[in-house]
Amino acid sequence: MFITLEGPEGSGKTSHTPYLVEYLREQGYTVFPTREPGGTSIGEQIREVIHDLKNVEMHPRAETLLYQAARAQIVEQVIQPRLKAGEIVISDRYYDSTIAYQGYGHQQDLEQVRALVKYATGGLTPDLTVLLDVDVEEGLRRKKKENEWNRLDAYTVEFHQRVRAGYLEMVKAEPQRWVVIDAGQKWDEVQEELRKVIVDRLKTR
Repeated sequence: MFITLEGPEGSGKTSHTPYLVEYLREQGYTVFPTREPGGTSIGEQIREVIHDLKNVEMHPRAETLLYQAARAQIVEQVIQPRLKAGEIVISDRYYDSTIAYQGYGHQQDLEQVRALVKYATGGLTPDLTVLLDVDVEEGLRRKKKENEWNRLDAYTVEFHQRVRAGYLEMVKAEPQRWVVIDAGQKWDEVQEELRKVIVDRLKTR
């Protein structure tokens, strides 16, 4: 089963993933966590380029294509082999991030972005996507406190508001794939809800 965690900046995906994975392993599941961009040597190098605050001149099309290069690598090198081996793969971000950020955020042509995503992934779609939804300004405040500020975080508040709105549009379009969790709750409450959502879905498969 392929599970992805999505959300605006500061929604808590990265902090929740290791505890979620540990819990699922305790329940007897074979789980492999990964992240985007990254998860492979090539992907991590691309991540550094995309996120580096020095690269302010990066054009949205270049940004979009770099994400797809990292994604194509992780799908072929990591995700597909793990899924074929019967493992559960949990990814901190996947292609919905590109549609939200590079599509809605940068206001690029959504059909062109989706076509690039389909090519990069070979058509691999998550079985379940959880949106950790948080108010944009609250999320950015959290991100600044974590001292992990990167080039995308530094985009305008309006950009990040378009990203969040884009996520909510995707939820409406594919309600069977998405589950929304209020990430504005206390951390423990979000983690508990995340565990329940995923275990319930695993039990129905």
